[in-house]
Amino acid sequence: MANKRDYYDVLGVSKSASKDEIKSAYRKLAKQFHPDVNKAADAEVKFKEVQEAYDVLYDDQKRATYDQFGHAAFDQQAGGNPFQGGGFGGFSGFQDVDLGDIFGSFFGGGSRRGRARSGPQRGADAQVRYRIQFMDAILGKKATLPIEYDESCTTCAGSGARSSSDVETCSTCRGSGRQRVRQRTILGMMETEVVCETCKGKGKIIKTPCQTCKGKGYNHVKTTIDVTIPAGINAGQQIRIPNKGERGHEGGTNGDLYIEIVIEKHPHFKREGNDIHMEVPLSFIDAALGTSIDVPTVYGDISVDVPAGTQPDKILKVKGKGVKDLRGNAPGDHYIHLRLETPSSLTRKQKDLLESFRKEAEDKDNPFKKFKRFFGN
Repeated sequence: MANKRDYYDVLGVSKSASKDEIKSAYRKLAKQFHPDVNKAADAEVKFKEVQEAYDVLYDDQKRATYDQFGHAAFDQQAGGNPFQGGGFGGFSGFQDVDLGDIFGSFFGGGSRRGRARSGPQRGADAQVRYRIQFMDAILGKKATLPIEYDESCTTCAGSGARSSSDVETCSTCRGSGRQRVRQRTILGMMETEVVCETCKGKGKIIKTPCQTCKGKGYNHVKTTIDVTIPAGINAGQQIRIPNKGERGHEGGTNGDLYIEIVIEKHPHFKREGNDIHMEVPLSFIDAALGTSIDVPTVYGDISVDVPAGTQPDKILKVKGKGVKDLRGNAPGDHYIHLRLETPSSLTRKQKDLLESFRKEAEDKDNPFKKFKRFFGN
């Protein structure tokens, strides 16, 4: 098998070639290498190669199998039963591969590990997103959310039958949900295991369906639920609502519903973990002389002292005024980023005062002149 050429290369067609293109290429090559026409020593070998490639690629089922598994699906050089002794060439090195699973993927069967489950099965979890305001995440809130889900029918307990006596074991599969069938494949006659056609894999037959759920075993519910959004929740965190997810099977419980929180941005507050950051504008006069300002926080205004001589981009920290921790730890802090602003227009009196200040500080406090002196100017 190692020396075999790709069937598409043999015929000189692309992998997306149509059946007409495959037939046309085959006829051309078969005529070229037919032993009655071509007397070259390798003509017969090439003719058989072309014939083999055509037999596989022109058959839709064989072609699909070849596209998935290559030559391994057709190679039987080892002889005998391909399920025994590693005789299936393409997979001889993979000791943990379940060949029943491989063949089931394209013959409709499967190994015993694929057997349909019976009895109650829990449903899968579900997830939805819920968008809230920034302050709702900080302070918490109560919300009423509309939801839809399937729940196990209370009348029949999810069985789908009017009563327990209306359920009987499937006589075809004897309750297993699977049946064994013989079918002709590219490897000859094979016995495979498929879903039972009679009971559709359930293993039982319902004689009289439940009138409430019409035999489905579940009912669709539209309702609302009350949800508590805890104070301090962050974006991406989830709230679990038990038994409101995907429906269970055979009377099994529903999965859970997870509500993922999405938080709207705030125009001024910015959250980093449990800390709150915000920019506060401040005049250069207040920064120079010092002042006391009332600063908004997520819990209301607080008075903050700005020390005299405060420089641009100064950050003031207010401890404990950040977000409350969900786990009960200490709350975060509130950080005030001071943004100094210079007035764009001044009255004549203001200009005169500032001119006087500049002359007073001409040599002593002029920051630019201090900078230039470093360069010897």
